[in-house]
Formats: sequence, C-alpha cells, structure tokens
Amino acid sequence: MNNNPLIGLKELGQSVWLDNLSRKLIQSGELKRLIEEDGLSGITSNPTIFQKAISGSADYDASLRRMIDRGIKDEKELFLGLAFEDISNAADMLWPVYQSTNGLDGLVSIEVSPDLAYDTDATISEARRLFSAIGKKNILVKVPATKQGLPAIEQLISEGVNINVTLLFSIERYEKVAEAYLRGIERRASEGQPINEIASVASFFVSRVDTLIDKLLETRLPSATSTVEKDEIAGLFGKAAVANAKIAYKKYQGIFSGKRFLALKEKGANIQRILWGSTGTKSPKYCDIKYVEELIAPDSINTLPETTIKAFKDHGQAKITISDHLEKAERLFPELKLIGIDIHEVTEQLEEEGVQLFSDSFFALLKEIAKKRESFLIRVCL
Repeated sequence: MNNNPLIGLKELGQSVWLDNLSRKLIQSGELKRLIEEDGLSGITSNPTIFQKAISGSADYDASLRRMIDRGIKDEKELFLGLAFEDISNAADMLWPVYQSTNGLDGLVSIEVSPDLAYDTDATISEARRLFSAIGKKNILVKVPATKQGLPAIEQLISEGVNINVTLLFSIERYEKVAEAYLRGIERRASEGQPINEIASVASFFVSRVDTLIDKLLETRLPSATSTVEKDEIAGLFGKAAVANAKIAYKKYQGIFSGKRFLALKEKGANIQRILWGSTGTKSPKYCDIKYVEELIAPDSINTLPETTIKAFKDHGQAKITISDHLEKAERLFPELKLIGIDIHEVTEQLEEEGVQLFSDSFFALLKEIAKKRESFLIRVCL
C-alpha cells in the first residue's frame, strides 16, 4: 500500500501536474523524481514562470550564446528557443506517462504570447507555429479564454492542435470554452479527420477569486450596522473560489456526459478535462492545501506549485470532496450579490488582470533577454 497522498489523488482519478518549469528542475533530476515517486503526470508553464526561471539565472546563458552565435538576435526568438528546449526535454521525460495513459496525461504546456490575448487571428497563427515547431504529440498550446480566444480555440482544435485553455475564471465562460471544444471536434470529424489523439484541458483558476472577493468583503465590514451583519460578512471570507470551482465542475459533468459529447466519444474523441489552476494558497489565513483538499474530483487535474505539492504530500488527505457542500456553494453568489459583490464583475476583472500580469511578465522577460544579449555581444566585440 502506498501512503503518498499524491498517489492517492491519482488513484481517485485526479491527475497532479506541476505549475512550474525550469532548466534547473530538469537538470537536477527533481523533475524525474517527481514523476517517478510522486506520480506527477503533466507540466504547465506561462510567461511568469519562464521569467522567474530565466531572469537572474545563469542556467540559460550557454544556450543563449549558442543561439546568438547562430545569428539569432530578436529577443522573442531567443526566448522561444530557450522555451522550446525546456518544453521539449520535459515532454520527452513525460512521454512514457503519455503512452501509458493513452494521451490523457504526460502533457506539457507552452503559452502563446500574452499580448495576443485579444487578437484571434494572431493567436491562431502563433499557436500553429508553436505546436508545429516543437513537433511532439504531448504538447498543449495555452490559449487565453478571452472572448477573442474562443473562436481561436475552436479553429485550432478543428486543425488538430492540442489546446490548454487558460485564464478561465467564470462559469459562463467555461461553458463557452467547452462549446468551442465540441464545435472544433465536430468540425474535424465532419471533415473525416482523426479526433482520437486531440488533447485539451480547460484551466479554471481558483485562488485569485478568493483574493479579490476577500478584498471586497473587507471594504463591506466597516459599514455593517450590527454584530450579526458583521458575522454574516465574515462568514463569506474564503468561500467564493471553491464554490465557483464546484459549480463549474457540475457544469463539466453535465456537458461531458451528455448525448452530444457521447456521440463524439464513440468516434474516438477525448474529454476536455477540467484543470484547477492557481491553486497555491495566497493568504496565510487559509490552509496551505485548501485548494487541493477541497477540490478533489474524478476526471480532473490539479496543477500545483512545488511548495503545495510538498505540503499535500506531507499532510494532505486523498478523498473525493468535490460534491461536499455543493448546495451552499450554489447559494453563495446570490448572498454576495445582496451586499453588492457581483461574481460576473469579479471574474471580468480577474481576466483583465490575468492577461495584463502575464503580458507584463512576458515583456519584462524579453527586456532581460535583450540585456543579456547585449552583454554577450559586447564581450565578443572586446
């Protein structure tokens, strides 16, 4: 019997993916250990992750110099060269997982440039390029779940490009993402193209919902006119993120057990699994594994930072919790609306902030790469 709670999640049907990727992680052997000992079965990356990995580190300098020596000077092309190496090496390490799970797991994600989040055609073009350039079956290209991202998702799925839909906060937008996936699969099937190897996940972000709603609740407390009202407001803290995810999971179950998907499944289509993203606990007031233990669900993925993986391995419990307190979760957002907090406005704000955050990280990273490029070129001239 294995006492590792991370393996316990796997046995319950929830995959654990790592929300981090760096050359050091690969070269140190830590990634190999996570796969072999802790059942890690996928990896996601984004501009913020790559910025942390590349900026202020010498781990990538040799690769940068080689590319510059080959005449590559554009900072975005230099970044992509570095990212492709890490993504490709990680995909090779996860290839046995991909094979043993028939393509369900063993996947590695790379994101389209975040400054393209509101440009459908440019997103499609770059996603095609990334998928083709890496050239491995177990790659997912991350496309933001903006309104402009929806037609890109449908088109790319119809072309056989594996997609990780990211920056997904609202239940309504989740339903549109699932619809885009189904339409893409239907289009591909109608053209007589194979659909059995297409992989897609819908990354539903969690902790950031609590971060913002808790801030809004803080502003309501001083205006409470009684102890009872204060207690009612206080009782709403730290509840919204999990409630939002639980309701999304209920929608997910309904969509992918319905006749429309089952007809596609008979032709070989894979489910677009729901993935919990942003599941590291940001507030010290809450348990460090809150967004793992409260969202354990079959046919799902939780993508975790290394600190949360270690914490869950140390003191987590693997048991299905996704349906716990579902009725309370469904009552929560009308209660928040009564005190002037609208979940639709919250998720719109979070989407905008998420796009901006990734965009800022991306351009800061390009600036850092440009700085390194100039220093290398100066040394060559000297």
